[in-house]
Amino acid sequence: MTDKRTIDAYTNRVAEYLNVPLPEAQLEARQAFVDAVVAGGYVLDLGSGPGSDSSFLMRQGLTVKALDATPAFVDHARQNGVDAYLGTFDDVTETAIFDGVYASFSLLHAPRADFPRHLKAIHSALKPKGQLFLGMKLGTGEHRDELDRYYTYYTEAEIEDALTQTGFTIDRSVKGMGKGLAGSYDGFILVFAHA
Repeated sequence: MTDKRTIDAYTNRVAEYLNVPLPEAQLEARQAFVDAVVAGGYVLDLGSGPGSDSSFLMRQGLTVKALDATPAFVDHARQNGVDAYLGTFDDVTETAIFDGVYASFSLLHAPRADFPRHLKAIHSALKPKGQLFLGMKLGTGEHRDELDRYYTYYTEAEIEDALTQTGFTIDRSVKGMGKGLAGSYDGFILVFAHA
């Protein structure tokens, strides 16, 4: 994600972002990701924000590399002991080193045309049978929200198709509704898959 307006929107709202409560479905999914990854595994938190999820994953015994394009988020994560790096989705260049990739509502900021390429990079970075958690908002089209963040929306079928075409096997998915940073209630899908 390299959209400056989206990065600026997050930069100006770090404290607010930290106070957005996660819906129960997301809390359960986060724990389910931990349970699916091999004990003590090495995971990538892709689009890690200020590191809240990274910290949780670390407390559960996982080794975490966090990657985000917003400098203020990376700084906050580092101050809280997270191994965080400034970078974009294009910086996922590893091959078969991660036991899991946790992409919670981050890839929705990528342009639609780039989505398959990013999924392919994630697939390559995962070890065989490595776990993917993907959180996305449901909908259609591409537009900016009230905070000027760029979003690409997908249907459930589009997400499943993109994953299977990339070589992932979908294990299960959960749909829900949640209130985000902008204050709107949006439908979402949480997908569990493996390489």
